[in-house]
Amino acid sequence: MREIPCTCIVIPCYNEEKGLPLNEYLTFLDTTPEAIICFVNDGSTDKTLQVLTLLQQKCSEKVHIVSLLKNSGKAEAVRIGINYCNQNFHHQFIGYLDADLATSLEEFMDLTAYLKEDVVFCFGSRIRKIGSEIVRENSRFLLGRVIATFISQVLGLKVYDTQCGCKVFTKVVSELLFKEEFLSKWLFDVELFFRMMVLFGKEKAIRKMHEAPLNSWVEKGNSKVKPTYFFKLWTDLYQINKKYKNLLQNSSI
Repeated sequence: MREIPCTCIVIPCYNEEKGLPLNEYLTFLDTTPEAIICFVNDGSTDKTLQVLTLLQQKCSEKVHIVSLLKNSGKAEAVRIGINYCNQNFHHQFIGYLDADLATSLEEFMDLTAYLKEDVVFCFGSRIRKIGSEIVRENSRFLLGRVIATFISQVLGLKVYDTQCGCKVFTKVVSELLFKEEFLSKWLFDVELFFRMMVLFGKEKAIRKMHEAPLNSWVEKGNSKVKPTYFFKLWTDLYQINKKYKNLLQNSSI
């Protein structure tokens, strides 16, 4: 295994040829020696891989690419990227972020400061408040709040935003959380919270997680989630709830 900086950032990419803010990546990599980025090309059909390769040529030691032959969905792309990093690098922290950098790489790094003492999982939260810049289309924001509130009730946790694509973990806990495949391609974030409760029990899991309001999150472009998924979402959530509630019951016996 190679000695590298202490934080790995996994970036899942599907047809991001025109959506990758290359200058932001280059500036960050040039000014943040403690970070490395692993892009997972999730079976893109455009020139995403070529764009990533050009970026890698400019920062060969700090940019790594895992390229999947077919599209597997965000959940599996992130899982593969996390496991690739854990198997190949030495690092303290690891997490994932959306390719369009709706949340900046710098703010992602800020979340690692919360990973101390008992906290092993920190996740960003898109809370609209004075002093923050949370820019989302109103219809998407309102729909997101309905879904997020329901998910919070299903989990039995006071979580404001499970679906924000900015999450960071200690390496040790990530090896456990991302070991097995997820049930859902898009609701895997919900599964992460359930897996935390299965691992540690609900009360201990709560103490090991921290929700950090983001200073900035600016919606960019169209979501990769198709509008029709809204109907399948409830089926996925039912299946996730059924599986993990059974696991929680069995673990408490």
